[in-house]
Amino acid sequence: MPRATLVFLCVLHLNTVSGCELFGRFDMPSLFHPGEIMIGGIFPVSYKEIRSTSTFEREPPGVKCAGFDLRAFRWTQVMIFAIEEINKDPALLPNISLGYRILNSCSFPANTLRAALTLASRPEETEFNSSCPPTISAVIAASGSSQSLAVAGTLGPFQVPIVSYFSTCACLSDRAKYPTFFRTIPSDYFQAKALAALVKHFGWQWIGAIQSDNDYGRNGILSFTEEVKKLGVCIAFVGTIARTYSMDKILDVVEMIRRSTVKVILAFVPEGDFYPLMKEVVKQNITGIQWIASEGWITATKPSTPEIYQAFGGALGFVMQKMAMPKLKPFLTNINPYTDPSAAFVKDFWEIMVGCRPVLPEEHRMDKICTGNETLMNSQHAFFDVTQLRATYNVYKAVYAIAHALHQLIFCKPAGQKPVRPCLNVSEIQPKEVTDHLQRVNFRNEFGDDVFFDENGDPPASYDIINWQLRNGQVQHVTLGHFASAANGDFRLNIQEEKIVWRTGKRVPTSVCSNVCPVGTRKAQIKGKPTCCFDCIPCAADCTPCPQEYWSNERKDECIPKTTEFLRYHEPMGIALTVVSLLGASLSLVTMMVFIHYRETPVIKASNSELSCFLLFSLFLCFLCPLTFMGKPTVWTCMLRHTAFGVTFALCISCVLGKTIVVVTAFKATIPGNKVAGKFGPAQQRIIVCSCTMIQILICVLWLKFKPPFPDMVFRYSNKKIVLECNTGSEAAFYAVLGYIGILAIVCLVLAFLARKLPDNFNEAKFITFSMLIFCAVWITFIPAYISSPGKFTVAVEIFAILSSAFGLLSSIFAPKCYIILVKPEKNTKKHVMGKKMNKK
Repeated sequence: MPRATLVFLCVLHLNTVSGCELFGRFDMPSLFHPGEIMIGGIFPVSYKEIRSTSTFEREPPGVKCAGFDLRAFRWTQVMIFAIEEINKDPALLPNISLGYRILNSCSFPANTLRAALTLASRPEETEFNSSCPPTISAVIAASGSSQSLAVAGTLGPFQVPIVSYFSTCACLSDRAKYPTFFRTIPSDYFQAKALAALVKHFGWQWIGAIQSDNDYGRNGILSFTEEVKKLGVCIAFVGTIARTYSMDKILDVVEMIRRSTVKVILAFVPEGDFYPLMKEVVKQNITGIQWIASEGWITATKPSTPEIYQAFGGALGFVMQKMAMPKLKPFLTNINPYTDPSAAFVKDFWEIMVGCRPVLPEEHRMDKICTGNETLMNSQHAFFDVTQLRATYNVYKAVYAIAHALHQLIFCKPAGQKPVRPCLNVSEIQPKEVTDHLQRVNFRNEFGDDVFFDENGDPPASYDIINWQLRNGQVQHVTLGHFASAANGDFRLNIQEEKIVWRTGKRVPTSVCSNVCPVGTRKAQIKGKPTCCFDCIPCAADCTPCPQEYWSNERKDECIPKTTEFLRYHEPMGIALTVVSLLGASLSLVTMMVFIHYRETPVIKASNSELSCFLLFSLFLCFLCPLTFMGKPTVWTCMLRHTAFGVTFALCISCVLGKTIVVVTAFKATIPGNKVAGKFGPAQQRIIVCSCTMIQILICVLWLKFKPPFPDMVFRYSNKKIVLECNTGSEAAFYAVLGYIGILAIVCLVLAFLARKLPDNFNEAKFITFSMLIFCAVWITFIPAYISSPGKFTVAVEIFAILSSAFGLLSSIFAPKCYIILVKPEKNTKKHVMGKKMNKK
């Protein structure tokens, strides 16, 4: 029956009293407890309505329902439990009592609407002094999306806030239509994103869908379809089912599944609608299908049997996160029909739990009669398992959200702050004000959960990924992952893929409409079919060239990104060069420590200790330069590597030049009347080193300012790879840096060569001459090798030249002195150093 007709029929029973009260009473059993502030609840305690024909000649009879849903009854009890807990809490709504009235929806929208209208009326059990007291301040309802649509559409115009614990339809997030609707379960908008992310993760491109014939199923599949279309996934078929459908309609959907080529099917349906189809699929032995589940049935108890597992084992789906509520168990085990004989639903619950019917004084029954000594304390029934609560926990959060909103409204401060007197009388509470404060609720409950609602009345989305597995003959709902939304719209999907039990075995199932086209063919869309279905036809002769960063694969039907090449630290060549570089740097430091320690000995004094330390420090920097040449080129490393190399080697050769001049002037000083040595003391030596180095620094600064080096991609070496290297920017500047170092080296070589025949024992000219020969030989051979080396070997050649020339200087100039100091200390005397000169005298 259309919802508009239902509303019209129900409104016939409405009257107006005192201009403000709404009457829509129906003969409906309820759980009731009075309080200063009343909260309504609508739960599907029964799962079927017994319809009766109305003649419109008299008032319709009371609603009759059949079937008892233990899970829904537990929802009613957790609402009562939460309200009693709040009434005992001195920090939340102190000195204010909450009451409740809980009705049965019978899992049917029409009866849900009757319950909503009944709650909107003043309860007959209470009397109010005020002319217009609020009947209820908020309603916790309902389980199904269609039922919630009925409640929100009816009570919304009266600004009564509704908080749902199990309605997930994305349509309820429309604030224009349902401005007073909130929920503690995530919207199907998020579930659709989660399901689409799951499909994308496993690469399924061709899937079927089953929807329930209600707002939950239709809107869920619509949201899912919109999400997967963005990913290029095709929906092969959409089957529609409902618990009220005839067997012929169910068989039509089963035949649709049988004929399809899909191997993955999503069922976006509640448990009650899906169970008849599940039994028929098992009966017809349709196996090999990987089922994806919505939260409506993935953890349901009724279908979780070994019989249903034959066809639905390995099912994957998303469900709300579970929570343990230890304090709830004593409350549940204390439920007793003798405590409140008028309490609805409790006698039916007792009969299911203990197997007998309680007989109250006014009743006379012939059923199995209870003795009155029965107890639930030691019951092992799943009803009392409070360790894995999902929807039940949502009811609990809904009650507390309403309580916190009422507390902020009445006391003008959030709960937990310093208690103050109420700023608003309870009798003045208006439902619209409760709605406004519900929108602003934000608190952390005792379980560590943050409870709040976004602008659409939705909570943050968080799901567990459930996998059906058979363990010890029982179907277990195993948690193997998690999905959570973020404030910026992104999401996180984590799956323990290796632990999943698949229906088709250990391998991830595949589901495609058409296989990948073989070599020499291409895709051709089939008219009237989804994009995932295509024929493979021979390729045309025309070819499209790949972009420069890509190359064609062997089949010539796809452009593949080229691999990048550069000298890496972790490859064998990079490791070897790094070790040699660090070895040279260490040797330079060790030699410097030796010179500092033995600085008062004749050999060190004769070799100018200050210039020697400067030279060793510059060699230390030269050995570290190769480290900047390795790794992926960047703007900064490209600018650093060549300029650092140029400056450090200029400093190094400047020190050598200073030592060479010292040797020459020292010999000249032995000639009577020559005053050259006196004019070239330590100050002049420092000036020579600094001025020669500053010229190189000036060249590098101009280079970096006008045309600096930059990272570049080189394609000329291979059509399958890209070489990443540093472009020098200005070749003239690069060769100017090298040329200047060469000029300094030649000057040193000439001066040292001219002074090579000076007295041997203290003369460094021979060693400097030899070192400069090595240096010049290395860099002369470097130029052709640098030009001809391909790819990363160009960088390796430059590093080799740096290390070779640095080791040549270190070994030629300092090795002989270290040998005398450490191995032949008897020669480290003034007599030995001046030996030849003294003999001539």
